[in-house]
Amino acid sequence: MVTPHNLTVATAIRSNSGGTTMKILMVLTSHEELGNTGKKTGFWLEEFAAPYYVFKDSGAEITLASPKGGQPPLDPKSTEKEFQTAATERFRADKEAQAALANTAKLTEISPADYDALFYPGGHGPIWDLAEDRHSIALIETMYAQGKPVSAVCHAPGVFRHAKSPDGSPLVQGKSVTGFSNSEETAVGLTDVVPFLVEVELKKRGGTYSKGADWQSYSVHDGNLITGQNPASSEAVAKAVLAQL
Repeated sequence: MVTPHNLTVATAIRSNSGGTTMKILMVLTSHEELGNTGKKTGFWLEEFAAPYYVFKDSGAEITLASPKGGQPPLDPKSTEKEFQTAATERFRADKEAQAALANTAKLTEISPADYDALFYPGGHGPIWDLAEDRHSIALIETMYAQGKPVSAVCHAPGVFRHAKSPDGSPLVQGKSVTGFSNSEETAVGLTDVVPFLVEVELKKRGGTYSKGADWQSYSVHDGNLITGQNPASSEAVAKAVLAQL
């Protein structure tokens, strides 16, 4: 369960409609080493900021979590000028959001029963830690089995690699999915650095993988499983989650 301390730092935005507030859990990576390159990685800023504000502006209550808790590592490349958007600029000026991000709850403190939807921002970090984290895998399996939207963007669909459907088959087996493409990984020069290629892994687990043009928004919605291909897809995935809710 989330502790009282973490409840105070989770961003809570109450619905103006007077109805039940949607509770959305965003899970970020705690991994910051880019393989053996000596460089840093983590989560990709746009893939956090764009969905965060889609959810916030909808009146949802957002909780942020990560394997280690506290401040998740930010991929330094995602702060470069060419990758900035209206959402990332909004985050830079948002002290409340920065405080929430600096105080993520630990995954071990999270109860899936407390949330209506699950979202994983990408960046390269998740394919090292969240893809193998048993608490993350259990969270995905439980919320999916409960019929709640389970979503991920860019590299984050790689977190589904060990997750199972209620019948014991791979979660993505027979389902339409997308994620960071082989051609995009080649373009950023990290094909030989990453522990696995997201496109290859989704196909290996039986997913019906499709993609759009490199770097263009492309998202896939199959039941309560929602995936996006790359950073540009982040907002579309978040909107699909809201539509599902």
